[in-house]
Amino acid sequence: MPCASHYYREKTVLEKVPAIVVPCFKLNNNPEISYSCEESGNQELWSSGHHLKSCRQVAFTHNGQELFTVSKDKSIHILNVEVGKLVSRIPKAHSAAINSLKLIDENLFATGDDNGLLKVWDLRKETSFMEMKNHDDYISDIAVDQNKKILLTTSGDGTMCVFNIKRRRFDLQSEFQDGDLTSLAIMKRGSKVVCSSSEGMIYLFNWDGFGATSDRFLVRKESIDCIVPITDNILCTASMDGVIRAVNIFPNRVIGSVGQHPGECIEQIAKSSEGRFLASCAHDQKVKFWDVSDLHGVVVDDYRRRKKHGKLESLSRKAFGCGSDFFADLAEGGEEGEGDESDSESD
Repeated sequence: MPCASHYYREKTVLEKVPAIVVPCFKLNNNPEISYSCEESGNQELWSSGHHLKSCRQVAFTHNGQELFTVSKDKSIHILNVEVGKLVSRIPKAHSAAINSLKLIDENLFATGDDNGLLKVWDLRKETSFMEMKNHDDYISDIAVDQNKKILLTTSGDGTMCVFNIKRRRFDLQSEFQDGDLTSLAIMKRGSKVVCSSSEGMIYLFNWDGFGATSDRFLVRKESIDCIVPITDNILCTASMDGVIRAVNIFPNRVIGSVGQHPGECIEQIAKSSEGRFLASCAHDQKVKFWDVSDLHGVVVDDYRRRKKHGKLESLSRKAFGCGSDFFADLAEGGEEGEGDESDSESD
């Protein structure tokens, strides 16, 4: 059964409108930068209602010219980014609602559905060439290694699965973890895989040691629905409590707050291509942008635990017009990740 976070998302956000809205963002009237937090400078470019039910995942191609979308209506759509025109459509791509999407290269992409079925597609043949069902619950996230050979999936059944795309085979499944595994990322120059969970836990796996976790630590006792790497050592987590946290891997530590949607569950965060901004969206129906450029200079080089009950340090500022006091009233209690449940290892 999907976790509370997954169920809540389904009922409150995704069921509202089966449409994609693409806004046009301007930054200080600079046409080369395409996002802003200044509401007066934003305008909608186009919207698409091609899906019959809720749209669950979207992804831009590497060149930015096309947008892939998957939906609860079991279809896959490819749209032209400039005008929102439907370029291609696979109407019955899965037998169950599609929940996750990952573009592998210019020809290949992968999708996962609510029944735990993974499919890998080839655009040149317009069909899937690999179908694997090794999960017992919905596939929450998909990642692929730099060589485009190994594909990883996380699931509501609490496991991570490993697949070899080149050989078209299933390799192994991890041990079961507490709660749903909700998102994953490859970090530390490809040597570590990081997974988040509905229990607020971060799990770490060694590359080529996927069967069992090498480490774990508690961030906060609420679901982490999305994680995004910012540097090779630092990632951001989006949680049900509405706070975006920066987390360092080895030493494992919550190092501060990036931003928040007060009192609203954050569903997705995404990093801009140049790495300066982080975008977030939540149940308040708002998209917010955070300047995370300072995170690239943060170095955590000791293993001393952060003082409990201390204030959660602000590590970013809203992209425009907020000033340094934006998070002045944001304080966290002792549930922040001090590594209390960590089996910490040296890298």
